[in-house]
Amino acid sequence: MKHKKLFFGTLILATANFLTKGMGFFNRIFLSSLIGSEGIGLYQLIMPLYTLAWSITSSGFTTTISRLTAQENLHQASGNMRRIVKQAVCICLFLSILISCALFFFSYEIAIYVLQEPRTSLSLRLLAFAIPFMAAGSCLRGYFMGLQQMLVPAFSQVLEQVLRIAGIWLLAALFVPKGLEYACFAAVCGVVLGEAGSFFFTYASYIHRKHQSICNKRPTRSQLSCMVLIVSMALPLTASKLTGSLLSTAENILIPRRLLLFGYSSADALSAYGELTGMILPLLMLPSVLLMAFSVSLVPEISAACAACQNHHIRHTVSVTLLFTSICGIGAACVFAVFPREICYIFYHRASLGQMLLPLAFLCPMLYGHTTLNGLMSGLGEQFFLFWSHILTSLVTIVFVWFGIPRYGLYAYYVGWFCSLLLDTILSLHRLYLRTGVRFPFFECFCKPLLAGGAAALCIRYIIQIGTPSELFLILCLCGMGILYILLLFLLGCFSKENIQTLLGKR
Repeated sequence: MKHKKLFFGTLILATANFLTKGMGFFNRIFLSSLIGSEGIGLYQLIMPLYTLAWSITSSGFTTTISRLTAQENLHQASGNMRRIVKQAVCICLFLSILISCALFFFSYEIAIYVLQEPRTSLSLRLLAFAIPFMAAGSCLRGYFMGLQQMLVPAFSQVLEQVLRIAGIWLLAALFVPKGLEYACFAAVCGVVLGEAGSFFFTYASYIHRKHQSICNKRPTRSQLSCMVLIVSMALPLTASKLTGSLLSTAENILIPRRLLLFGYSSADALSAYGELTGMILPLLMLPSVLLMAFSVSLVPEISAACAACQNHHIRHTVSVTLLFTSICGIGAACVFAVFPREICYIFYHRASLGQMLLPLAFLCPMLYGHTTLNGLMSGLGEQFFLFWSHILTSLVTIVFVWFGIPRYGLYAYYVGWFCSLLLDTILSLHRLYLRTGVRFPFFECFCKPLLAGGAAALCIRYIIQIGTPSELFLILCLCGMGILYILLLFLLGCFSKENIQTLLGKR
């Protein structure tokens, strides 16, 4: 039954992630054609600050509520669950209002002295209104994730993306002709609208479930004990996310500045930054939607298993997760490495972007692994490990950005990111072995998928060369590669009967 919940929860979230990532990705294509790569770069300068606000007000609390809800639900303690949610929402709203006020009243100073781009001031002031909605909505989504009722958070994600896109499309004609500053403002309007709509839907779902609940037990935990429990668990998680976001924000702010020292003009540096963060990276992460959903579902699953001391269940889930992640990551790496120009032409009609996609393709196995390993570590309660490992790996990237980009351009950033992800993967796998006793099977999880992915990619590469090039033909060839890759994995024995049953929720 637990595996079925994990499977269906992952399936629901994966479908929602696929829809939201797909809509968001094509929205980026629309924005890039509307405001160009420089406008995308301007928009991407603002987003790290939004991520930073999310890290402070939401990130640690969502995971904490998910874990605590899963544990309390195991004991049918509905009163404790409601009290935990109320306490967490109050804390998050308090933090979010403080940050919103700071962002609203000091937007000009942040734009000038931090981002060094005065055109972002207006958008930062508007962005302040989205933060309270985001914080409260994240707490309520964590509650439903802990119950493994993934329909509510899944639909809220889709609704948020729909409202965000609708807002941008409706306001684009009004604001884009006024310049990049107002075009960026229109994009942020979509963010505020999406967060507000998502919150109201999630809150209505929470109230409905509260009234429909049959088992309404009184809380056995006091308000003080709930507060202490939430803060003690959320603080290290928030500190980890906050530190990572601060370092990531510093990294994103530094990239266009260090490109100026490499010889780029201000507009070219912002355009290159926009192409990298607003076009290539979303494309690189598009195949990982299933893993992101799997990572979120793993937190309550592993937490409940830890509370019940089900060590065999934990080890088996970890083993299948590592294999599944490797198959997705290596398959995506083979596609991006063999067809970089074709993929960029299909999505952006700019085959030249393939030069930027090619070196990043080799990061996919570790990049996707980072997503699921974080989910496993959060479920195991390894908040402090995540905290210091994120600091260490982010510092590695910043060192390459600071010292390498002025001499070698963006290639220094690629190498730095590779080194940081490699270090993070090694540290996480070692810690996972110490906690669960599961070793990473290198031959099964790396060599076999690499052999299957390489063979499938080269076969399709040959077909493309002898065929008549067209967008439809390229898309069909890429779909054919996916089918061939799965068939070769079956032939190599990567999909055992036990693993397939686990993934389908039958074990």
